[in-house]
Amino acid sequence: MFTGIVEEIGKVQGIRRGEKSFTLTISGSLVLDKTFIGDSICTNGVCLTVTKINNNSFEADVMVETLRRSNLGVLKIGSYVNLERALALDKRLGGHLVSGHIDGVGEIISREKEDNATWITIKASPDILRYIIEKGSIAIDGISLTVAYVDEYVFKVSIIPHTSINTTLLDKIRGDKVNLECDLIGKYVEKLLGLQKQDKVVNSRVNEDFLEINGFI
Repeated sequence: MFTGIVEEIGKVQGIRRGEKSFTLTISGSLVLDKTFIGDSICTNGVCLTVTKINNNSFEADVMVETLRRSNLGVLKIGSYVNLERALALDKRLGGHLVSGHIDGVGEIISREKEDNATWITIKASPDILRYIIEKGSIAIDGISLTVAYVDEYVFKVSIIPHTSINTTLLDKIRGDKVNLECDLIGKYVEKLLGLQKQDKVVNSRVNEDFLEINGFI
């Protein structure tokens, strides 16, 4: 698990391509501190497993499913990425709980300055927007942000200078794709409510069958 508080910006140093997947080599310093092979590093919002550690970089495999769900496929040598190590339980949860499992990608359609903040408008599909609520949390390329506006087509976030300086978000331009992970709570609630409805239907049918078999109806 992660918090969506980016620790540092890394740089793609190498891409070793397989038939459909590839292996990334990413520079870093802070995120490599006390990091071991097998640990997780959130890379642009995607949970990647460290497979090799070099002096100032790490390697991670990216499988086909990850490429389908995220924007990692557009990375090239020299691209910058947001990095965060997995959450340590003895630290403050500054953002929100982020799994690193991307729900899909959104598209930046506008940026607008307002005093010290920058508004970013992102278009997303209905199956993602259904989980986004105003004043709720969203992870954009691994950055924990508060939703300031949402409708049936787009949502908006407003970012402060600290976020713009310490992440790659303002490097994006109109038309760029960003990784989106919705808050986990809404998805779990929907799943549980759906199961409860199914259970009620099944129990109702079982009760009716019992009454009919025993001659009550």
